Amino acid sequence: MPPLPMPVPPHDIPQAPAVTNQPLVAILLGTYEGERFLPAQMNSFARQTHRRWKVWASDDGSKDGTRAILERYKEHWSDERLSIIAGPRAGFVANFMKLTCNPEIAADHYAYADQDDLWEGDKLARAVTWLETVPHDVPALYMSRTRLIDEDDRELGFAPLFTTRPPSFANAMVQNIGGGNTMVLNSAARALLQTASTDVKVVSHDWWAYMLVTGAGGRAFYDPYPGVRYRQHRANVVGSNAGFLARLRRGGLVFAGRFKNWGAINMQALAQTHARLTPENRRIFDDFSAARTGSLPARLLALRRSGVHRQGFVDNIGLYVAALFNRL
Repeated sequence: MPPLPMPVPPHDIPQAPAVTNQPLVAILLGTYEGERFLPAQMNSFARQTHRRWKVWASDDGSKDGTRAILERYKEHWSDERLSIIAGPRAGFVANFMKLTCNPEIAADHYAYADQDDLWEGDKLARAVTWLETVPHDVPALYMSRTRLIDEDDRELGFAPLFTTRPPSFANAMVQNIGGGNTMVLNSAARALLQTASTDVKVVSHDWWAYMLVTGAGGRAFYDPYPGVRYRQHRANVVGSNAGFLARLRRGGLVFAGRFKNWGAINMQALAQTHARLTPENRRIFDDFSAARTGSLPARLLALRRSGVHRQGFVDNIGLYVAALFNRL
């Protein structure tokens, strides 16, 4: 077999900054066939003003130059700044779930990272600053808005701003307001995910984090400042929710049954961790369960009683339309 290409010559790799006594952040990077954009993302890690971090890259069986790029960065940065592990080869969700639950990874905070984005220089600093205000034994999740860019780094605008109502379990039941590429967890949140995620099937690792952290009484913060440049391209596994076409697409997913199927998966996962929910959030869960079955009047009443909601007036109308047609 011929050697894999080496798209990143050594002189193009920035030095990892000197380690300080700041809290350690484990950057959980999922990769698969990402050679085109991966070097730029890796370089954005090196530009972080929060200087104490280590990348844990889980490569999910890439056959392009992704693994060679990672090996070249590891050679340049050392084992202390980059470890490469084999992914489960079961899709991006399984890859990130395995990273999250890996007992060999130990840090103060844990940041999810996609292979094709760009991080602003203060992305980690902003997250750590907020996380350090939360008692270390309380699960905490930071997330933010994103700036959209195309394949050539040209700006396309911003992702939706989710500040109508604060993050909560009642919102997390039907909407993930923070992309995984913006999320940073503290140790207590990561421990919660480790212990609660065994044999749990979820729609996405980031939505699961939002549901579980808020459901268990942890704290979640949504930063309106866009700390990530979220790249939009044809190979995106998950794209932005911005714009009228995205709203039409979401409506199509509701009536095609996809939203209901996602809800069933999430409800089953939460049912397996029901005891970890706070009493109030168990009530919300039970009321929302009732809103997904039974007669139309009973469904609408249970949905209202649950307090479950999406961000934005139009999206909330859509939620009741979904209940009307039994598509929750």
